Amino acid sequence: MPFNDAYSGRKVLITGHTGFKGSWLATWLDSLGAQVCGYSDAVPTTPSLFEKAGLAGRIDHRLGDIRDLARFSQVVKTFRPDFVFHLAAQAIVSTSYNNPLETLDVNVMGTATVLEVLRDVDWPCTAVIITSDKVYDNVEWPWGYRETDALGGKDVYSASKGGAELAFKSYFHSFFTKSDVSVRLATARAGNVIGGGDWAADRIVADCVRAWCEDRTVEIRSPRSTRPWQHVLEPLSGYLWLGARLAQDANYHGEAYNFGPRAEQNATVLELLAALAEVWGHENPEHAYKVTGNIPFHEASLLKLNVDKALLALSWEPNLSYRECMTMTGEWYRDVLKGGNDALAMTQEHIASYERFALERGRVWVA
Repeated sequence: MPFNDAYSGRKVLITGHTGFKGSWLATWLDSLGAQVCGYSDAVPTTPSLFEKAGLAGRIDHRLGDIRDLARFSQVVKTFRPDFVFHLAAQAIVSTSYNNPLETLDVNVMGTATVLEVLRDVDWPCTAVIITSDKVYDNVEWPWGYRETDALGGKDVYSASKGGAELAFKSYFHSFFTKSDVSVRLATARAGNVIGGGDWAADRIVADCVRAWCEDRTVEIRSPRSTRPWQHVLEPLSGYLWLGARLAQDANYHGEAYNFGPRAEQNATVLELLAALAEVWGHENPEHAYKVTGNIPFHEASLLKLNVDKALLALSWEPNLSYRECMTMTGEWYRDVLKGGNDALAMTQEHIASYERFALERGRVWVA
C-alpha cells in the first residue's frame, strides 16, 4: 500500500479541503481508506472540483473560518484526528493586492490558530502545515531556494506565507519540543501547481480553460516568465509521505521540506499554453492565446525550489515528466468539460495512474 499504509483506517483532518489542492488530497486519502474530515469556510470557486466530484457526500464536510479558535477547537476535539493537513489559506496573489490585511490575517493568524489548537491535543497526532514556495525572499537567482534560505518577500502574499512559517517556528520552539507533547509537526513548501479542477482567479490554466470553454482567446501577461510547473499530485505525494514518515520518526519533527519538480522541468508560460492547447485540441495557437501588456501586479519572472532535502531525508522525488504533467492536466479538463466524463472518476483515475507510474519507477512511498 502507498505511504506504508499509514492512512488506512485513520482519521485525517484537512483544512481548506474545498480548494483545488484540498479536494485532490481529500479524494486521494478517501481512496487510501482514511476517514476524512474537512474544515473550510466555503467552496472558493464556481465551478469547483469539490462540487463536481461530489466530495461533500464522501467525507465529513464541516464549515468554519480557520481563524475561529472556538469553532476549530471544537472540530478537532470531537473528531480527534490522527493526522492534520493544514491547507486553509488565502491562496491568490492578485487578491492579496486588493485585500492585504485579510491575506495577512488568514494566512498568518489562521496558521497560528491551528497551532494553538494543536497545542492542547493530548493524543498522538501528526500535523503537516502547508505554506508555499512564496515564503522565500525571491531575488530571482537561477538556482533553487533551500529550506535554510531567507524568508520574506516584496509583496504582501509572500509576507503572509513567510509569516506563517515564522508562526510555526515560534510555536514549535515554545510549545512542541517538550518530552510529553503528543503532536509532531513539519512544514511543506511547494508552488506552481497545476492539474484538473482548478478554477481559481488569475491562475493561468484556469484562465485558459474558462476562455476556451467560451471559445475565447486567452490573454497572457508574461509569456516569457519561467516556472517549474508540477502536477498537483507531485507535492501531495510529498505531503502524504512526510506525514507518514513524521508519524513514525521524531527526527522529522519541526523540519521544513520543499517539494517541486525536476530542475530541468522549467518552462515558460508560452510553452505551457502551447502544450495545453495541443491537448485541448486547438489547431491554431493564434486562436488559443494572445499576449497583452496589461500587468496589474508584480510577478516574479523566476522562482524554483531545491528539493535535495526531501530527496536525501525522505527519499522522495518527483514522479512525472513535464509532458506527463501537461497531458494529465489538459486531459482532465478536455474529458470532463468537453467530453462529459465524471469529475470524480477522472480524478480517481489520475491518482491511480500516478501511483502506477510511481510503482514502475521505484518511488519509495509506493513500494
